[in-house]
Amino acid sequence: MSILWTIIIGFVAGVIAKFIMPGPNEPSGFILTTILGIVGAFVATFLGQAIGWYGPNQGAGLIASVVGAIVVLGIWGFIQGRRSTTI
Repeated sequence: MSILWTIIIGFVAGVIAKFIMPGPNEPSGFILTTILGIVGAFVATFLGQAIGWYGPNQGAGLIASVVGAIVVLGIWGFIQGRRSTTI
């Protein structure tokens, strides 16, 4: 159930992160933004459990997931921006 909850929170976090961090190099598709938000939620959950903020069966909350999604979106934008200028 915690994985399902992380996916749901990641979906919402991806949408919120897209509104917070719009840009030309950011993914414009709804599905890609959602997937990157879910990845951000999993990253926030993993880092929170590694640091000790969350227990073994706890997932990251909405705020941590939004921060994780913003980081993943920023990395994606950096990679996409770099790739489009070098090719």
